[in-house]
Amino acid sequence: MMKSVNPATNEMIREYREHTDAEVWAAIERGQAAFTAWRNTGFDERRRLLLAAGRVVREELEQHARTITMEMGKTITESRAEVEKCARVCEFYADHAAAWLADELVETDAEKSFVAYEPLGLVLAVMPWNFPFWQVFRFAAPALMAGNGGVLKHASNVPGSALAIAGIFRRAGFPPDLFNTLLIGASRVEAVIANPLIRAVTITGSEVAGSRVAAAAGREIKKTVMELGGSDPFIVLEDADLPDCVAVSAAARMVNAGQTCIAAKRFIVVASRAEEFAERQAQVMGAMKVGDPLDPATQAGPLARADLVEDLHHQVTASIAAGARLLTGGRRLEGPGFFYAPTVLADVRPGMPVYHEETFGPVSAIIPVRDEEEAVRVANDSEYGLGASLWTRDLERGERLARRIESGAVFVNGMTRSDPRMPFGGIKKSGYGRELSYHGIREFVNIKTVSIGSR
Repeated sequence: MMKSVNPATNEMIREYREHTDAEVWAAIERGQAAFTAWRNTGFDERRRLLLAAGRVVREELEQHARTITMEMGKTITESRAEVEKCARVCEFYADHAAAWLADELVETDAEKSFVAYEPLGLVLAVMPWNFPFWQVFRFAAPALMAGNGGVLKHASNVPGSALAIAGIFRRAGFPPDLFNTLLIGASRVEAVIANPLIRAVTITGSEVAGSRVAAAAGREIKKTVMELGGSDPFIVLEDADLPDCVAVSAAARMVNAGQTCIAAKRFIVVASRAEEFAERQAQVMGAMKVGDPLDPATQAGPLARADLVEDLHHQVTASIAAGARLLTGGRRLEGPGFFYAPTVLADVRPGMPVYHEETFGPVSAIIPVRDEEEAVRVANDSEYGLGASLWTRDLERGERLARRIESGAVFVNGMTRSDPRMPFGGIKKSGYGRELSYHGIREFVNIKTVSIGSR
């Protein structure tokens, strides 16, 4: 059985029966039949249905936002924003897919040559709990517009969200079984990947989960896209606008109670500004209202599971024992839910867990550096490379340094975020491949060369 537990109260919401192997294989076979017909539909029909999905999402926004908050604990304000973003990505790909996947004529020695972008088939999506709607829609919208079918294996603690998403596509009028949700545990994913009807795999999750999925897909020689962990640097140079920088830094760290791969985690601050930055950030984060995520006034909800609180607290206490200075937080909050106080650690150095490891929760690690050269070196001193933020009043300087940072995205004087208009993804242990933009829709297509006749 899968259990949906409210992380704010530790109360059971509902239990869900897992699908049997026979049910899983039957769903995949039905999905293949739906894809066989869907691949031949025109872009006008695909666009009509994806726009309908966006409308359904908006019409049902409140109920889906509540499901997200109840299942994984983010504030209701953030949940509403997540659901709205899903509607926008449907509209975005509905409007752009036809142009991005149109045949491209190429001059060769043949009478006619072109590149065609054709669907692959069923794409398996292994998705995480932290953005239970957005992570799925940013894969599904381009995949379906490209003519593929979708099979969703969602995180085991958000089965309500997983089933709700499949229902949205049905109510929008998509062919039955073109997008299916499988209620299965992580141990059964490899068998699904091995099914010959699954043609590609996308995963958002930890580097451990990504490694396992990549290995299984590699054995089957199937295309993968990996969006994995991150320990994003937030670089503050001596000429940064500190009040603005601090306000954004707190928001960047506390999105989703810090449970996001692109949250700022390592705050790399030039030494002349480090103490002031640390004190200001501690004031802002220490004053945040933590509590009931259904209360619109709440700024940070619980972590999603009890084990995540334990893991985070171990990282904090081990770092303090190694010499980090605690400015605020550093403790579990009393009550039945999985709450952790917003935490700021100063004087963070190499060798401490919060310097090297991804911290998936409301913990800020402030690392003092001598100058911009050391700032770039420390930013790149990580196994991860997903996103980065850099703060300076000199925009030419910001662009020059942004080009030296090893990551999939750099935001100068702004918070790292995903935007359908720009590609999203990482390097190193943050994964490979890209989502969003035209790069994302071309990940799961057959880029076919066609040459006709000769001159």
